[in-house]
Amino acid sequence: MAASREAVKKAVQQVRPILSVNHGEARKRALNLYKAWYRQIPYIVMDYDIPKSIQQCRAKLREEFLRHRNVTDIRVIDMLVIKGQMELKESVEIWKQKGHIMRYWKESQDPKPTDFLSKFIQGIN
Repeated sequence: MAASREAVKKAVQQVRPILSVNHGEARKRALNLYKAWYRQIPYIVMDYDIPKSIQQCRAKLREEFLRHRNVTDIRVIDMLVIKGQMELKESVEIWKQKGHIMRYWKESQDPKPTDFLSKFIQGIN
């Protein structure tokens, strides 16, 4: 009886991988995506005519990849790689607009105002 429970628990815990079978393969896919983005940045800067240098764009690329460095689940890594590949294809094929590219530099962690005057100026109730 206990053996069958263990077999059921083991079967429930195993999930099908999306792309990668192990961490080494997932890491390799992530590094290949990073290299592809790194190579395409000069062309993206030129095609979109954004007011950032190639070095600034590469620093932002590194920052985006380092933001997810603590992800250990293989399925999550695969999904992030798939999303990164889609973003790269959209950028290279010029399916995006300049504003979509510049959104990466938008400060997403704006501190919320705490005093009355700052809230009033920003229009927060």
